[in-house]
Amino acid sequence: MPTIANRVRSDAGLASELRFGVMRLRRRLAVERHPDNELGLAAMSVLGCLFARGERTIGELAAAEGVRPPSMTRTVTALEADGYVARRPDPSDGRLVVVALTEEGRACVLADRARRDAWLARRLADLTVEERAVLRRAAPLLHRLAQED
Repeated sequence: MPTIANRVRSDAGLASELRFGVMRLRRRLAVERHPDNELGLAAMSVLGCLFARGERTIGELAAAEGVRPPSMTRTVTALEADGYVARRPDPSDGRLVVVALTEEGRACVLADRARRDAWLARRLADLTVEERAVLRRAAPLLHRLAQED
């Protein structure tokens, strides 16, 4: 059986190994969610988007999350009912609704991120100095790969 080092010599092999590693890490980080957090990954993604980018319209959120506006409306309605987001009319176009993160939503995102970051920091501590250096160099590249065209 070929080793990982041999498989990643080709671009196709590298793509396969990166996909596999990133997906496994994503699944593991999903398991490390804050224990008080009962929100699904899609709802947490919306909160994360609002945290990172500020208030957005339903259409902007739907585009950012790759879903249709009616689906985003349902997600936002549930988040609003739980106190994580608030809606208000768009000041420049009263026909639109702007969704903003509440303090409760912000606290939820921060608690969830802190728990996942702590888990990952513990895992990184098990790596060698050289391995952590490789990941430091790779992190910006992974961000670039994740950018939408």
